Amino acid sequence: MRRDVAIGILHSASGPYTALAMVARAGILRGVAEVNADPSRDLSFTVHDRDPEGRLDRYAPLCRDLLQEKGLRHIFGCITSSSRKEVIPELERHDGVLWYSAPYEGFEASAQVAYMHSCPNQHLLPLLDWAMPRFGRRVCLVGSNYIWGWEIAQIARERILACGGQILSDRYLPIGDTALDHIIAEMRALRPDFIVNSLIGQSSYTFLARLAELRTEPGAETAAANGSAPALPVLSCNFTEGEIADAGPAAEGLIAAGPHFETGADGLGSIGEMSRLAVLELADLLQGKPGAEDLPMVELLAQAARQGHRSRLDGENQHARQPVVVAELRDGRFQEILRLPERAADPYWTRREAPVPARPVLRVVP
Repeated sequence: MRRDVAIGILHSASGPYTALAMVARAGILRGVAEVNADPSRDLSFTVHDRDPEGRLDRYAPLCRDLLQEKGLRHIFGCITSSSRKEVIPELERHDGVLWYSAPYEGFEASAQVAYMHSCPNQHLLPLLDWAMPRFGRRVCLVGSNYIWGWEIAQIARERILACGGQILSDRYLPIGDTALDHIIAEMRALRPDFIVNSLIGQSSYTFLARLAELRTEPGAETAAANGSAPALPVLSCNFTEGEIADAGPAAEGLIAAGPHFETGADGLGSIGEMSRLAVLELADLLQGKPGAEDLPMVELLAQAARQGHRSRLDGENQHARQPVVVAELRDGRFQEILRLPERAADPYWTRREAPVPARPVLRVVP
């Protein structure tokens, strides 16, 4: 007889990052449907849904409601790092687990969180190492003014400088802000070799639209030393398929990195797919273990290891192993241009890989 396991969803159906939250929610529900339809499973999931409406002050109370009032232990949710950090104290207080399926900036390893997406050594660093030899090393950074934007800029700065590069500018906008005149004026004046875009939601879509206009101005075309390069190429580790429709044609040419890009029209992108896989991972960890849903995440992973189950999650830091995929947005669809083997997460960036060698500089000497 199948046992019922209650799980929570904590994603916003409104607010500045709705597109991302909705593909995550769709991925969770797809995973639940797969588990519940699988006759080999000895459990099924019942979903309790909560909508924080994109308001940071609602995440902790709604998390507390799911954990305390509903008595469940596993919550799938949060898109931003700020919302994730809001709920961690509640998870600690009530022995809950957050299954987090968005890319994030690293420098965290909570026993209450299962990190199912990529961290910087699985997205940003390989993306920069791919981009610098192709485009150059004069870089502008722009991001939303919160944890993701700050940390991505810090890591990018260290990597680029170590490779002999230059940070031309480092700018931030409040989440949802679209007042971009000063940033576009800088891009027009500085003409970077490429831009690292860590904006989220409408800020990012407006930025891409303004850049598209800038590229049509006289003199916008640039050339890389190794051949023709696009004008003002944009790199991102947090732009996924779920945002293509909202960003529109202005996003064409954007280069992204992540663990997964869809090949079919019915896909949900990496956030949706990692959300689906998170549900399946929990089902695997609970399979054949009545009552295991109440165990701490550390013990669940330890049990799996003892029984020979190879979890996607590392038992020490609870981060998923991921492949590295770099893709370019062409004709409204991401096209893969680089795939690297699966690698373990290094959230605190303890293993400093050798930087990409700087390109030789030729000098004319008398």
